[in-house]
Amino acid sequence: MASLAEIRAKLQAQDNKGGGQQSGGDNAIYPFWNIPENSTSVLRFLPDGDSSNTFFWRERQMIRMEFQGIEGQPDSRRCVVNVPCNEMWGPVGSCPVLSEVREWFKDPALEDMGRKYWKKRSYVFQGFVTEGTLDETAPENPIRRFVINPSIFNIIKSALMSSDFEELPTDYEGGTDFRLTKTTKGQYADYGTSSWARRERSLDSNERAAIETHGLYTLNDYLPKQPSESELAVIAEMFEASVDGKMYDPERWGNFYRPSGVQLDTSNSAPNNGSAPKAAPAAPAPAAPAPVAPAPVVEAAPAATTDTGWKDVAPAAPAPAAPAPAPSSEAEKPSAQDILAAIRNRSN
Repeated sequence: MASLAEIRAKLQAQDNKGGGQQSGGDNAIYPFWNIPENSTSVLRFLPDGDSSNTFFWRERQMIRMEFQGIEGQPDSRRCVVNVPCNEMWGPVGSCPVLSEVREWFKDPALEDMGRKYWKKRSYVFQGFVTEGTLDETAPENPIRRFVINPSIFNIIKSALMSSDFEELPTDYEGGTDFRLTKTTKGQYADYGTSSWARRERSLDSNERAAIETHGLYTLNDYLPKQPSESELAVIAEMFEASVDGKMYDPERWGNFYRPSGVQLDTSNSAPNNGSAPKAAPAAPAPAAPAPVAPAPVVEAAPAATTDTGWKDVAPAAPAPAAPAPAPSSEAEKPSAQDILAAIRNRSN
């Protein structure tokens, strides 16, 4: 585990530069977003089981894709698929989604759509819940995992940069508890009054025994795996389908990335054997004068109701990006290919 000075130095270096999980089938993840309003849970963070990690957390970057429903399920509703952003591992530009979306911010008409597909950061920690306000059955292993949103993480990080800390907050003898407080601001939960405890506290005998018995989690194990080349191709294909307002296709993508909370029959899905799924057959070209049904527009997504601290931007319907003559009110909306082609042409 790095020293406090090393953590500060690395955080400062990241700031100067400009600069995710599996549940294991148990309730190891503490759902702090479900604590009652105006209540506080007291957490005690622990070091990463991976001693090579400078920090006591791991950053996760995910991209949220919304689909109109699921192909072959007429009664299906809108669904969301979260995919890993390859820039967690690779250089800037290695993610097929962000390599496109970055250009959207150069066009005011596409900014809202760009924010919708921009990567969402979260941070994986571990530790004890020393005072909980949830009515839950505690797991046998009292060492919990916490998926922290950016607003809470910034409170944690800013305090670490302060001279008030003389020891790491994860130190077994001179560490500090974190008081996670939930209030409400408008229709969203707010954690802005969360703070570190004013006094240091050494771990008690029960906490030390739990560490000795169960060991520490290696936080990297609870991040998604880096996409292969074939999986990056699938992510790019899903992205274009999502932008174009299409349905989620379980036969093509079910063995790669699936909607959260949705059960799928993937017996007929393309196998995830390292090769990208075969290209979908091209739709027959319509007769020239025949009108084409407009592609559904991705409507403004409602604010997230599962309160993890995220406040998803409600995207406006994208305006046509191409500098073509203004279409009539009856004209069809641009497809994903139209938007991407216009942006690429503009870049060139």
